[in-house]
Amino acid sequence: MCGRFAITLPTDAMAQLFAAQPANDLPKVPNFNVCPTNPVHVVHAGDAGRQLAAMRWGFLPHWYKSESAGPLLINARAETIAEKPAFAKSCRERRCLIPASGFYEWTKSADGARLPWYIRRSDGAPIAFAAVWRSWGADDPVKTCAIVTTAANEELSAIHHRMPLILEPEDWGKWLGEEGLGAARLMRPGAEGLLEFHRVDPAVNSNRAGGAELIEPFGEEDIPRGRLI
Repeated sequence: MCGRFAITLPTDAMAQLFAAQPANDLPKVPNFNVCPTNPVHVVHAGDAGRQLAAMRWGFLPHWYKSESAGPLLINARAETIAEKPAFAKSCRERRCLIPASGFYEWTKSADGARLPWYIRRSDGAPIAFAAVWRSWGADDPVKTCAIVTTAANEELSAIHHRMPLILEPEDWGKWLGEEGLGAARLMRPGAEGLLEFHRVDPAVNSNRAGGAELIEPFGEEDIPRGRLI
């Protein structure tokens, strides 16, 4: 699962990294606590090349009559995405990338406290989440998206049993549909050694929290303790 993340890369740097044309209504950065239903930066293929656009994080299937008509779909499981009615067409035709600097997961202490962890690439590079998108609504369409997840690799399984699908630059074109078929082969857990993590302040448990201090190490131990959530 991926339920919160951070993005600190400036907009022009994102556009350059992904060779994408930026829209004018992109969310402000940095944002150290991106939450579901927030607008997020999304890279997708278009007739004029790659576009960097704003989309609602929370996929809305076409049959939803309102934004709250069903479950909040922020993630799509790689194992079933091609079969689920909500995601099947987008998996074939509307794949995208979501830039991030890192993401959060939680374990639970023996006394039930939620312990947040910040996870980032061990090489310090930006993360590109694999995602899918669709436009929802007839009168004033809203572009919505969901992050694709896989089973966690061995190192991240100490934190959570799922992880976002993270793509390397050489795979971006394949995922975006620019290089023909084969995107399904990319839906696998990340390589070992790809990620590192550390405990962070429980302040991030609130979706109202903000500031660079949210991703700073907190406490003396970086070894997961307690039960997984």
